[in-house]
Amino acid sequence: MNRWTGLIVGLLVAALAAPAGAGEVVIVTSFPKELFENYKKAFEAKHPDTKVVIKQQQTNAGVTYLRETKAKPDADLFWVSAPDAFATLKGDGLLDRYTLPKEIAARIPAKIGAFPIHDPDGAYFGFAVSGYGLMWNTPYLKANKLTAPKEWTDLARPEYFGHLVISAPSRSGTTHLTVEVILQAYGWEKGWALLLASGGNMGTITERSFGVPEAVISGQYGVGVVIDFFGLSAIASGYPIEFAYPSLTSVVPASVGIVKGAPNRKNAEAFVNYLLSDEGQLLLFSKEIGRLPVVPELYVRAPKDYPNPFTMKLGGVDFDDKLSSARRNVVNALYDQVITFRHAELKAAWKAILAAEAAVARAKETGRDVTKAAGLVAEARDLASRVPLDGKKAADKAINNAFKEKAELKSKLETEWDTFAKGNYAKARGLAEQTAAML
Repeated sequence: MNRWTGLIVGLLVAALAAPAGAGEVVIVTSFPKELFENYKKAFEAKHPDTKVVIKQQQTNAGVTYLRETKAKPDADLFWVSAPDAFATLKGDGLLDRYTLPKEIAARIPAKIGAFPIHDPDGAYFGFAVSGYGLMWNTPYLKANKLTAPKEWTDLARPEYFGHLVISAPSRSGTTHLTVEVILQAYGWEKGWALLLASGGNMGTITERSFGVPEAVISGQYGVGVVIDFFGLSAIASGYPIEFAYPSLTSVVPASVGIVKGAPNRKNAEAFVNYLLSDEGQLLLFSKEIGRLPVVPELYVRAPKDYPNPFTMKLGGVDFDDKLSSARRNVVNALYDQVITFRHAELKAAWKAILAAEAAVARAKETGRDVTKAAGLVAEARDLASRVPLDGKKAADKAINNAFKEKAELKSKLETEWDTFAKGNYAKARGLAEQTAAML
């Protein structure tokens, strides 16, 4: 055996002798640093030969990334809150199937409410349960003489004008789910009317979901639309925050899925198993994370007064992830065109509408004839409550595909929607101001 042959043999022997978990596991996730850093540290302590590499991306950007790297994947896991994102990736053939060890699978119920915790085909697995609701700063509400919100419809109340905050659904998978929950709870037309009215009440719209709890905790705004763990972790950290689930909300799993062609498949499987182990599940109770485990028996070890979705009556909306996935691109783009990008015009229109409605109410109390004024302000409200397409078109496959494949059609649609919104808000504001002037 010459020197080079001996070297090659030595390298082969060393490679075969290396631990099975040696190497790395690459994870695409939208989760905040407080969550993934805790899991990275814990997993690496248990698997010292495996390095966890995090690629933090917003959910929609993560979906796009996996599509763009399909020919040569460099990520092993997709780890986010949005179930419709997983449904989209599964439909695109970008997730690989995996069978959980029996001892892990046996402890997890098939469903939370009516929603499956794991994909029935093994393409992705729920590791935590998430609900969508409202968090508020109690000193802020007291200082501004505001009552605590209970329902999504409360966000349209006049007294909340300028006191609310939400993130853009195109930039946040959890906000997209909240928007979908509202649309599925109230229907397309009434849902958008509520979104537009509450959008007019928003003090600002943040670019990322974690900007909402930051704004509420700091007292910049009073009420935020959030996924539950933002509220729960803030409460556990001692901030003067409260959180509530509206009666019409949805409780769905936050999941993890193995990427098709994952270069570190065995390490990816080990990470999935760790998330669903006792150690991984109990980590969800930490104040930095504040999530809800999918193993019911572990709630006896939860902090005091911690919500248990398996015993509480949460939900009210049987979330349809297939519907949400089918119109995901349209809903996000539409929200941006009629709310995010035209927020100043929307806010001005609703400020005028709310002032005109208050003037009509005062005039009516004095016995004045307000028939004409009431008609004008009703027309203004109607204009500010419309979107430029119906629910059927929103789920149209060709229209949704345009946002992935046809830049010209996408641009044309967005321009039409923007023009529609701008025109309606200007007309609504004009009518409302005309009403106020009459009175």
